[in-house]
Amino acid sequence: MKLTPVLMLDDIESALPFWVDRLGFEKTVEVPDGDRLGFVMLVRGGAELMLQTWSSAEKDLPGVAPRARPAGTGLFLEVDDFAEFRTRVAGCEIVVPERTTFYGMREIGVRAPGGHDLLIAAPVEK
Repeated sequence: MKLTPVLMLDDIESALPFWVDRLGFEKTVEVPDGDRLGFVMLVRGGAELMLQTWSSAEKDLPGVAPRARPAGTGLFLEVDDFAEFRTRVAGCEIVVPERTTFYGMREIGVRAPGGHDLLIAAPVEK
């Protein structure tokens, strides 16, 4: 079984610097929608993420996509090197200040493009 989130956005181009340049994902598939991108697939290690514009989804699934508009999506990204990712998100809007949880994770939450929240976490070293 595999679960891949699809984040819906107004535009993909403004989100790519966050996912590709900052977090190190690689764009493996892109589908144009006119002169813009309508869909991309991103991968890094075992993680996979899809980005799709609202306009391309509405063309693909008329009548369904408008009902799917969420208030936002939260993603939990577990990483091996917390310090590396802490540096990668420097300057992003912080939605969860850095903390150590009762379940043994060091975490920080940032707002990703499109209003989605990304919680980055790594196990606390013993």
